[in-house]
Amino acid sequence: MQEQTRAYLRGRFGDHYRRTEFTPPPDANEREWGYIPWTDGPGETMIRHRSLLDMGSLDDFLARERPKHVYFSAGRYESPGASSMGEKTWRSSDLIFDLDADHLPSVTLGEDSYAEMLEKCKQALFRLLDFLDADFGFEDTTVVFSGGRGYHVHVRDDLVQELGSDARREIVDYVRGIGLDPELVETTEMRGGVSRRALETEGGWGRRVHERLLEFVDEILAMEEDEAKARLQELDGIGEGRANTVYGALENNAEAVEAGNIELGGVGLRTLLDAFVSEVVERQNAPIDEPVTTDVNRLIRLPGSLHGGSALEVKRLSRDELEAFDPLVDAVPETFVGHEINVQVTDPGTVELKGDSFNLQAGEVSVPEYLGVFLMARGRAEKAPE
Repeated sequence: MQEQTRAYLRGRFGDHYRRTEFTPPPDANEREWGYIPWTDGPGETMIRHRSLLDMGSLDDFLARERPKHVYFSAGRYESPGASSMGEKTWRSSDLIFDLDADHLPSVTLGEDSYAEMLEKCKQALFRLLDFLDADFGFEDTTVVFSGGRGYHVHVRDDLVQELGSDARREIVDYVRGIGLDPELVETTEMRGGVSRRALETEGGWGRRVHERLLEFVDEILAMEEDEAKARLQELDGIGEGRANTVYGALENNAEAVEAGNIELGGVGLRTLLDAFVSEVVERQNAPIDEPVTTDVNRLIRLPGSLHGGSALEVKRLSRDELEAFDPLVDAVPETFVGHEINVQVTDPGTVELKGDSFNLQAGEVSVPEYLGVFLMARGRAEKAPE
């Protein structure tokens, strides 16, 4: 990045910070703060181990320093400004989840556009929130668009604050479905004095597996018998004999399957269940970034700040806003709207931003400022001389 580009972005970031009111996280004075300035050279330098006492007013600090990135810690400490983690004396930590489009199995790098990657990441976010709401019952959750490639979720319920890294890793394993055994989605119930195994249908992974099983049953029963049995034989472990048994069990006992009975059809139905556990985990897990969740000292982006790699806003979102939220429209800062600037495009191509599609050619062009700062922040353009 050229000096004139860096100076321009730093100046305009400062303009954004001067016109933005920030809501700091709870217990902000007990958290560590860090930031990355607009330094010369290819690398970045993190300045951390700061407390609010060191920085002064958050609004004044941001307007004065005009940083490229701004962070605060998930952890709370007795001495947040101490220069080493041991000297800080840890008290508690929020539970943080990070979804990054670059790490999603459903994203094909080099083929999916930025907009497509962000949409797939939002769908993964909805899956994560289903776990946090329905399975864990967390109530104090905050959703934030990261300003870059994904979303953060902050959980601040009292019951998570003192969890160590090992306990947080168990939560990671659960939402990712790591090591999920088919027997773990089962329960034992008594019917007529007889103990039998059944699917957990009310919650957890059992609910998800049961819902997929019912979808499959509907698909099978809508087919002709020969077609249905052929479909069953496509599953691992089900040959012609088991397909006949399972089909008969499904056809004659649909209500029992809906109630969660998995002993109908003997081994065949259990084989069917085993196949669906793997499928449901693959489709419905939340592919979060494990180190972010297990690290009780993690620094995370400040909502309202700007992401130095995109010039988009790190945006706090209510649940009601999520469905309609389009980060390439709604996270474009108003500071950069309504002006035109000249940039030297170095990486041409199509860019989707603020509801428009721009087909950019290499060379100097006049563009809306919000597009220009986006291109410069992403390393696709330099500021043209005035």
